[in-house]
Amino acid sequence: MTIRPRRSVLYLPGSNARAIEKARSLPADGIILDLEDAVAPDAKADARKQVADAVKAGGFGAREVFVRVNGIDTPWHADDMNAAAHAAPDAILVPKISNFEQVEMMGRRLLDMGTEHKTRIWAMIETPFAILNIRDIAAAAKDSETRLSGFVLGTNDLAKETGARILPGRVPMLAWLSTCILAARAFGIAILDGVYNDLGNAKSFAEECAQARDLGFDGKTLIHPNQIAPCNEAFSPSEEDIAQARKIIAMFERPENKDKGVVQLDGRMVERLHADIARRTVAIAKAIEERN
Repeated sequence: MTIRPRRSVLYLPGSNARAIEKARSLPADGIILDLEDAVAPDAKADARKQVADAVKAGGFGAREVFVRVNGIDTPWHADDMNAAAHAAPDAILVPKISNFEQVEMMGRRLLDMGTEHKTRIWAMIETPFAILNIRDIAAAAKDSETRLSGFVLGTNDLAKETGARILPGRVPMLAWLSTCILAARAFGIAILDGVYNDLGNAKSFAEECAQARDLGFDGKTLIHPNQIAPCNEAFSPSEEDIAQARKIIAMFERPENKDKGVVQLDGRMVERLHADIARRTVAIAKAIEERN
């Protein structure tokens, strides 16, 4: 089982050379070099070149490198896509994807530009139409030419577009978050939670990370390096989790249990599906250990 940890993925302004250089040593699993919200209009061109040069230069180690381009309906999108496609990051993150056709178009553009196959498309889910169309958007992953590999939730934009309040526990958004997770899992793509805005509230941030983990997200997008460590901790299996997973795997690997669908372990009934979950837990833990 091959798994890539995506516990913590940090946004960095594409216009900030010092931040990009620092990213090469941060303990985040991924970084998003941002050409959209974090860059002023008059700085877009310089940021675009700086980000493309940084991606080509490499040096990010095991960190997954995303480039977030400007939206399809902006005057910067075409140039951003061209620069990102030729720099060939791990993924190009496209804002405000709202339907299947937009994903299909992104895939065609990369094909037309001869972009390396390793460069994937990730979609920002941040509009009401995106939530309403989420199944069809996720289904685009069935067509390998779209290169769709993941979703990133844009909870701030969702709040803006719907009038929903961002509250502790995120009750107004839970149905939307869960629907997106279901769609991602149904079509085998990754999914990252949105950002947490209050940098001064460490307790609430830790609670939101734990909630995102429990809901089924692969990880969380971040806006400050100080958020990396607690986010990594929340999305990493605990020593207790790993030990229990290994016990479950070992129980089903016993010769007398190889054909059983259910076994008893420590006074409770454990199904074979729990062994599958346990193997994933061990695989995640191994991938994190190797990344460190």
